[in-house]
Amino acid sequence: MSAAPARLVAPQPPRRRGRPPRAPGDGDDVRGLLIRTGIALLTEKGYVATGLDEILRIAGVPKGSFYHYFDSKESFGLRLIDGYAAYFDRRLERFLNDDARAPLDRLRAMIDDACAGMARHAYRRGCLVGNLGQEMGALPESFRQRLQDVLLGWQDRTARCLRVARDAGDIAPGSSCADLAAFFWIGWEGAVLRAKLERGPMPLRLFEKVFLAGLRAPDARPHHHAPGE
Repeated sequence: MSAAPARLVAPQPPRRRGRPPRAPGDGDDVRGLLIRTGIALLTEKGYVATGLDEILRIAGVPKGSFYHYFDSKESFGLRLIDGYAAYFDRRLERFLNDDARAPLDRLRAMIDDACAGMARHAYRRGCLVGNLGQEMGALPESFRQRLQDVLLGWQDRTARCLRVARDAGDIAPGSSCADLAAFFWIGWEGAVLRAKLERGPMPLRLFEKVFLAGLRAPDARPHHHAPGE
């Protein structure tokens, strides 16, 4: 049995003068490659179980280049959170602001897209923010506020979509859309964790079904998914 993997980033070596070791592409390409590789690995394995050597090997980047672009383990981790949040914000924007769909259909489309993404990676990858939140006891304290800020941003976007649904009469008129949005993300992150555990979509679809059923206004017509959804 091999030794446990190293922490995400090994202790930083002393800075050297001059140019960093050569790596493929220009600086932005190398930085972006490291961020994309880090996000992919952390969404699957988490922070503690992912070693710097593994990230560098998969990215094909020498260690000296890593320390040229990132000052420390902590700064790299924070940049991964920012990169993931920017990516996910674009997806939320695309679905939740889609005026061609009814507001609750926007939420359904977002869920369908997330389910397809997990299936594409055989349910091995989850949510970076959710993964790091579970590991918070082993992470730098600076991660806590950054993760909370990301979740609050997602909640705010979801609450705006739910307000449109409430104004359209699709959900109960007295509903607190802020509370519903917070509840959605609390439950959804748990469903993603369970889907990774079970390697299947059932937790995601069950959460979707129960959450949307609880939103329905008394006189709203139910939405029917295709069979098997």
